[in-house]
Amino acid sequence: MRNPFLFLIFFAIIGVGQTRPAEIGLVLDNDLYVSTVSDRYYTNGFEIFYKYLNKTQPEMVAKRISEFRLGQYIYNPYNIVASDIARNDRPFAGYLFGSFGVHTFYKNESVLKLDFQAGYVGPNAFGREMQEFFHNSFGYIAVQGWELQIKNALALQVNATYSHKIANAISSSFNDFHASAEVKAGTVNTNISLGLTSRLSLKPLLPIYDSNLYHAALNNDKSVFKNQSEYFLFLSPHVQYQLYDATIQGSLFNDNSPVTYAVQPFRFNAEAGLKYRKGKWDLSYVFVYRGKEVMRDGVKGFIYGSITLGYFL
Repeated sequence: MRNPFLFLIFFAIIGVGQTRPAEIGLVLDNDLYVSTVSDRYYTNGFEIFYKYLNKTQPEMVAKRISEFRLGQYIYNPYNIVASDIARNDRPFAGYLFGSFGVHTFYKNESVLKLDFQAGYVGPNAFGREMQEFFHNSFGYIAVQGWELQIKNALALQVNATYSHKIANAISSSFNDFHASAEVKAGTVNTNISLGLTSRLSLKPLLPIYDSNLYHAALNNDKSVFKNQSEYFLFLSPHVQYQLYDATIQGSLFNDNSPVTYAVQPFRFNAEAGLKYRKGKWDLSYVFVYRGKEVMRDGVKGFIYGSITLGYFL
């Protein structure tokens, strides 16, 4: 057995899932989910996740959920036939990472999420191989220009998100509002985002600490969990200030990437979607808009779709 520790970790995770409420799932991002003609900038991503409910909670905490993720993000220019540097209005780049997060849901419907990521930006992320395999498999146009991608850089990230329920005077059982702040710091992304999220439903909303808005559906009480279901729309506009993005600017520690740009400092981002949960299934579809990210003439914002498929163990 060449990697016994990997097997020990695997069986430890399975053991946790057998004794605590847990969820496994997949997140799929692609611009094909919103347009058959758009294939630019953030073009594809996937995440596999496993999360479980922690046993002990402080008095003010409704629940605390631990989460593991493995993911890959792929970026390319507007024109994917881009062997000529002049055609690269955004660098080719891949980001491969693993993450561990602890998400705390308070009884006052506030949320604090802390996530730690490690991985690689660059050829070690296998973005080129994944995109070329996808295009070849489905008969899409051949991608040209990956030889100009961002060079290898070690990825170490800390991401923190805080959300708090607001505007109780204009909320009801069928709609509510939440203000949020997100800070990302590390060798891949450094930025700050402020935003507002609203839920709208035809049936009474669940409290945030039981809702899949922030992925809090796990519950120690099996009878409560069995009787809960959700089906709601949400809208979430945000303003972001970017300081650094390795997939655009290259590594913090070297200057050997052939194509780099400065980042657009201020961006407007927004998400709108539908979330559904019933029984063992946790599903969502999100339409995502991201504002201009590169300081270059002609570059615009972009859109993509995000699909989440979760299954409760």
